[in-house]
Amino acid sequence: MLSPEQFSVLRQHGTERPWTSPLNKEYGRGTYVCAGCELPLFSSDTKVDSGTGWPSFWTPIEGAIGTTVDSSFFMTRTEVHCRRCGGHLGHVFDDGPKPTGLRYCINGVSLKFIPA
Repeated sequence: MLSPEQFSVLRQHGTERPWTSPLNKEYGRGTYVCAGCELPLFSSDTKVDSGTGWPSFWTPIEGAIGTTVDSSFFMTRTEVHCRRCGGHLGHVFDDGPKPTGLRYCINGVSLKFIPA
């Protein structure tokens, strides 16, 4: 069962307000899973403080996500979604840290954190 905010983000491609997710400041060891289907998506080892107000990572777990082109808001971005349930997670940008140079900017409500 999804909360109204999770439903808005995961199923209707909404965006949570920046700086509202407690996962933005979560730096414990563990795994971030999809709030919609619990597929493991990101390892805490790849989390970065991007300063954007959303949990960010430099790479997902292999095979965990899919991407599509998002042309909303008068720009073209790459949307990130869960490979299994299709839930909207956020977007990926090419201004991230090494080694990938990517920044997966993810809505915290689309994730659950499972401590190691």
